[in-house]
Amino acid sequence: MHVFVGPTLAWSEPQLTTPGVRVHPPARHGDLFTAAIRDGDTVVLIDGMYHQAPPLRHKELLAAMGRGVRLIGAASIGALRAAELDRFGMLGVGTVYSAYASGAITGDDEVAVGQAPDGDFRALTWPVVSLRHVLQLAQAAGVVDDARAVRLLAALRGIYYPQRTLAAVRIVCDREGDGDFARWLSAQRAEDPHFGDIKRADALQALSVARGHELSAEPRLAPEVWESAYFRRWSNAFARADGLTLSTADRVLYQQVFAPSFSRTWTGYLEYRSRHLADGPGLPLGGRLAEVTDGSLPADRVFHPDVDLCDERTVALLLGDETGKDRRSVARYARALENARRSRPGFTTAAVRDDLTQRLLLRVWQCTADAFDEEASARGLVCGARAVQAAKCLVPGLLGEINETTTTRTEVAL
Repeated sequence: MHVFVGPTLAWSEPQLTTPGVRVHPPARHGDLFTAAIRDGDTVVLIDGMYHQAPPLRHKELLAAMGRGVRLIGAASIGALRAAELDRFGMLGVGTVYSAYASGAITGDDEVAVGQAPDGDFRALTWPVVSLRHVLQLAQAAGVVDDARAVRLLAALRGIYYPQRTLAAVRIVCDREGDGDFARWLSAQRAEDPHFGDIKRADALQALSVARGHELSAEPRLAPEVWESAYFRRWSNAFARADGLTLSTADRVLYQQVFAPSFSRTWTGYLEYRSRHLADGPGLPLGGRLAEVTDGSLPADRVFHPDVDLCDERTVALLLGDETGKDRRSVARYARALENARRSRPGFTTAAVRDDLTQRLLLRVWQCTADAFDEEASARGLVCGARAVQAAKCLVPGLLGEINETTTTRTEVAL
């Protein structure tokens, strides 16, 4: 069982320290692409990033269910995603999920909290769902009446979520003339630090459901439910092959740009795809080309299939000529890109100039500008404009190598 959690539950929680439970930090975009989550595993989604990192996308969850992963959502973003995807087979658990599913609450701000930046994922603020819950408890205890509870909740919701600390709650209560509620809440929390923490209660319930084997195997979703150009892009971006931490997409791009014979490799891949269609009979590449052209264009100018870098055969074909030296170069280029991002605030690959990238590619390919589109197509990059966009991530590394070479030559001359 895989559990994405923090700050709703401390990792020292007994239910998270039992054998068979793998605890992960709050989920973010790409986390379900990991090979560590296998077909048939159970994933309990509780917490997730969405402010400082891209959030977990719905298509990622659907794809995981499509390959047989059982998904439970509760408490925080897990409850929200379960309410959105329960009709596809994701199981929602707890009060927060039920509130989302019924439409009683709708915004993701209901469960948002600020958390400690030091890696232990402690919650520093109160989510709206907990404030709503403690106000209901206060009403039942006669501490506030209905009208005061409504007014207080509106005032507390007006605090930006990273600033909604318990101290801020007390200040707002005093300002609204409800200091009695603030004092009552402080007294309750002094007796029970988890008082009113509805998210924690839901998370513990979800773990009990997961460990109780109450999940039934749902029919697997068809790929059409999640397949899209965006999903393929994400899947390729997070693909890792051969047990390496290197991005498979980076390794393939390195071959496309630097391997002298990659045009032959790409033609071999097109031949493979032509003979192994997913939705029809296979044909030799030459035969398929004859069906759609008069023979004046090479196959790479006609066919531009989507590449699935999670497919082992595809990766084996595209990286067939890769060497250990190539992999070391891929790692070096990745480090150069990361160094550029760290050393230049606001740096993005989109800001790299098109003309500079094209000049560098022409230098690597040793071709003329007139042949640029043809060379890019032969390498599986479709056209020169696409090649420029794809290769921008290599520019910091390329410029570094050129500068090093120039410096070395100058030193030798001196």
